[in-house]
Amino acid sequence: MDLRLDSVLRDAVNSVQANATAPLYALPTAVRRRLAGAPIQIDGNTLDPDVQLLLRIDNLLPHTTKTDAATTRTRFRNLLKLVPGTPPQVQRVTDLTVRGAAGQLGARLYVPADAGLGLLVFFHGGGWVVGDLDTHDALCRTMAAEAGIRVLSVDYSLAPEAPAPTAAEDAIAAFTWAVEHAEDLGVDPALVAVGGDSAGGNLAAVVAQQTVRRGLPVPALQVLLYPAVDLVARRPSRDLFSEGFILTEEDIIWYRDLYTPDPKLRPDPIVSPLRADDLTGLPPTYLTTGGFDPLRDEGLEYAQALTKAGNNLTHAHHPTLPHGYANLLTIPGPTRQAHSHLTNHLRNTLHQPCG
Repeated sequence: MDLRLDSVLRDAVNSVQANATAPLYALPTAVRRRLAGAPIQIDGNTLDPDVQLLLRIDNLLPHTTKTDAATTRTRFRNLLKLVPGTPPQVQRVTDLTVRGAAGQLGARLYVPADAGLGLLVFFHGGGWVVGDLDTHDALCRTMAAEAGIRVLSVDYSLAPEAPAPTAAEDAIAAFTWAVEHAEDLGVDPALVAVGGDSAGGNLAAVVAQQTVRRGLPVPALQVLLYPAVDLVARRPSRDLFSEGFILTEEDIIWYRDLYTPDPKLRPDPIVSPLRADDLTGLPPTYLTTGGFDPLRDEGLEYAQALTKAGNNLTHAHHPTLPHGYANLLTIPGPTRQAHSHLTNHLRNTLHQPCG
């Protein structure tokens, strides 16, 4: 690495630690490209250079091997404070409780100024082990404000304290509660969707399947952002992007083992929705995959399986982006375009004006 550029990047790290990524991306494009380094090309795709710049900075931050859930949760929380910037304003944010599998769960309702009658029940990512209402606060605000819908973020039970299928049952119960309380939430019960990113996308996929199979209210839409859908098989993308692209192979195994300490549960659709015998009759799906995501191939396979089963699918593949891009709210270019594609779809599907 160029030593002078290394010094510049270390200065940028100090700024990032003060939650100041926005000034970094205000630099001229040519400067950002030079700081990012030589283009990274894998499997026919070229990593977005603005994402590459953030990854180079992340590589200069102190990292610790995952040893316990509490330490990892703190690190994850701190990391996600670095990149959200200033999310758009919403009219109201309310903390409340919803029904879980075995008691009440914390939740947060986001109401934008132009809220229509749609609601997205959202489950955060974090490998079923880390993440909370705060780590995904900026993303939920952005979705609510840009799509003109209410967003209900649910703080489901985490592993290892609550191994699978507790989070899945929490998600099913919370979604059902939202439909039952649609009037209280100011929404139309026929316009309640379910969604999540990564592990949260896994939970959203499980909700969509299980509500259909159990005869419960079915989501108007399932939103699966780079979801984990198979905890059993390995695919080539796990090897191609095992290191250096936000989610590592070590992460995947560590999260999987804590969420499903009993390997015999992993083929069950309650944790691996791709392995369901019957995928017919599911709600319309918006599914995203990233070209530099170790979970790319299982997401692509789930998209194909949903289509083969006759479901209505919108598949947004972002070849230049890594896992976790939805939280990188300050990064311009393809990341911003991916956000707009998502929120436009939510608005077009769920934003039915009040009255």
